[in-house]
Amino acid sequence: MTAKHQRVESLQEMVFKNRNKDYGAYMLRKKYKKYMIVSLIIAVLVMVGVVAYPIITAVVTKGRILKQELSVGAEMMDIPQDEPPPPPPPPPPPEALQEKVKFTAPVVVEDTAVESDFGKQDLLAEKVNTEVPSEDVMEFVEEKPQVIEQPKEAEIFTVVEENPQFPGGEAALYKFLGETIKYPEEAKELGIQGRVFVNFVIETNGSVSHVKVLRGIGGGCDEEAIRVVKSMPKWTPGKQRGIPVRVSYNLPIKFTLQ
Repeated sequence: MTAKHQRVESLQEMVFKNRNKDYGAYMLRKKYKKYMIVSLIIAVLVMVGVVAYPIITAVVTKGRILKQELSVGAEMMDIPQDEPPPPPPPPPPPEALQEKVKFTAPVVVEDTAVESDFGKQDLLAEKVNTEVPSEDVMEFVEEKPQVIEQPKEAEIFTVVEENPQFPGGEAALYKFLGETIKYPEEAKELGIQGRVFVNFVIETNGSVSHVKVLRGIGGGCDEEAIRVVKSMPKWTPGKQRGIPVRVSYNLPIKFTLQ
């Protein structure tokens, strides 16, 4: 006997059996589950948006603040002008102690006479050599080490009554830089350009010393700036109360690709 599969009617079909199904209540009941699912999805999306909006806003605001801090931190710093003079070199080691040897001349003693009965064993045994040979006396004299005082370097000024001058003035200085500087090949290949700030000391005789880079740009430009500054002719030294003094000088050297 074959089983017959009977279709089980739903509650909705049973309620609206033999009735006009075009009636609005039937359609509402039939689409109720679909509407509930769509409504639930929309509600979940709205809740996710409400929760995520403050988080997204906070992340965007934090990124803007961090970007502003980075841009502010990258601003150019002022170049320090006052720098302490370099420390004096350490004193030399004390001189080695010199040893002095005092030589004492040996004392000459006459030889004793040899008796006529030479060869007798008894007499030879009785003879004892009581003479002690003289020795050279060595005397060591310790000398105290002498402390040599190093001359103190003159003070380096940053502000003076009469500033040092390049021969021919400022125009001659920039002309000298333009004719002497050779643009490094590495900087050309990498497209590096900008200003290299160099600090050096103009001595009392006008010579240039203690050359160093305060802020560089790399690509060989820093080394070229140092080379050019060291090759400068003697300056007219700065003066304080009419006396030539050592002056610290800052010079910006601009590297520009054409």
